Amino acid sequence: MTAITRGDTPAAVEGDGVELRTQPAGGDLSVAFVRLPAGADLRPALQGMPDDLCPCPHWGYMLKGRLKMVTKDGEEVYEAGQAFHWPPGHAPVALEDCEYVDFSPTAEFTAVLDHITSRS
Repeated sequence: MTAITRGDTPAAVEGDGVELRTQPAGGDLSVAFVRLPAGADLRPALQGMPDDLCPCPHWGYMLKGRLKMVTKDGEEVYEAGQAFHWPPGHAPVALEDCEYVDFSPTAEFTAVLDHITSRS
């Protein structure tokens, strides 16, 4: 059994108020601790991925704020106190300062992070 904290998790993406910390959590899953400032729009970072959207599924919990998830079929808003599942094909836009924790398949999430960091 393992306990993972934000403070012990290395930053994979950091800058302009965006902070994404991730590490393997066991099995084929990774945990991510995410902070997005109000107005952060990750769509530009996802350009070049299939449909210019994140192709990795995520399961998690919103700790703080409100987040709009953009998909090919529309938009949905998530807020603090909600558990979520985001299937492949989404891009987050922070409506308020947000914090959430999510779990994702490690290989798929690593590919997304590699794409995002290669664009910086």
